[in-house]
Amino acid sequence: MQGSLSIERMCQLSQVSRTGFYRFLQERLPREEDMEVRSAVQQVALEHRRRYGYRRVTAELKRRGLLVNHKRVARIMREDNLLGVQPKRFVTTTDSAHTLEVYLNLARRMQLSGIDQLWVADITYIRLQSEFVYLAVVLDGYSRKVVGWKLDRTLASRLAVEALQQAIELRSPLPGLVHHSDRGIQYASADYVALLMQYGIVPSMSRPANPYDNASCESFIKTLKREEIYANEYRDLDDLRGHIEEFIERYYNQQRLHSALGYQTPAEFETQSCAKNEAGSHSATLRFFSGDPQKVTTALVGEGTQTPSLPHTPTLLGESTR
Repeated sequence: MQGSLSIERMCQLSQVSRTGFYRFLQERLPREEDMEVRSAVQQVALEHRRRYGYRRVTAELKRRGLLVNHKRVARIMREDNLLGVQPKRFVTTTDSAHTLEVYLNLARRMQLSGIDQLWVADITYIRLQSEFVYLAVVLDGYSRKVVGWKLDRTLASRLAVEALQQAIELRSPLPGLVHHSDRGIQYASADYVALLMQYGIVPSMSRPANPYDNASCESFIKTLKREEIYANEYRDLDDLRGHIEEFIERYYNQQRLHSALGYQTPAEFETQSCAKNEAGSHSATLRFFSGDPQKVTTALVGEGTQTPSLPHTPTLLGESTR
């Protein structure tokens, strides 16, 4: 609309001062920019069904080319009631009071370099209106991707075996893969251990009373309950199973940004990892420490390799429960 007229001439014709015009311009632009940012924040938050907190919303905005401070995003989400659903109290489901064999914790000694080197497994219960059902999951410890899951009202030990079978069929892992879990009876059962041994998978279990050894799987279950279970109501088991499948297969694995992966999705992270490791080693490194802090034993875990014994301890595939 300005055409060939100068700002000064336009101010004269409009009978306003140049100072007043520039003051008006400075006030107007921030308002428009703030509305643009607020609209983008609302779009991301609603796309992810209010599952994202302000950090992930900030990361997603940056991926879309909008640079914004995370404090500002948090303020906007608080003002617009878009903050993520808060978790309920955590309830443990692990029964480790059994006499079955338990196994040495290998997961905390591993330095991962690719997928299918470490799997982590856990099981939890979900309450419906008239019953409890169990969910068993298996995650890749490197990419945090869910590689196997089963949901049903059946026995927890049977469900855990079915989730592991699904993961094996999907990924076809090489012998030497380490499988880590808590000391629950479902993971120490004869059927579960037999399936591990059949495919050359090395069992590993958390230390007593230390659930943080299995933190990545615990974190996934916490995310699932906060962002899906506690945010919805389900008619029955079939309705729940449909929602869980949608959340795991199409949202968590494919769309949800993961802070531990540099705000990438598990699927993106695996694609990049496989491209980088195409010509490299596919084995993780195990590190063991003896009484001398200067002496460190390292070994590769993979096809055709043998897991070394830990000095002055029982064998790797079994440890005393006393």
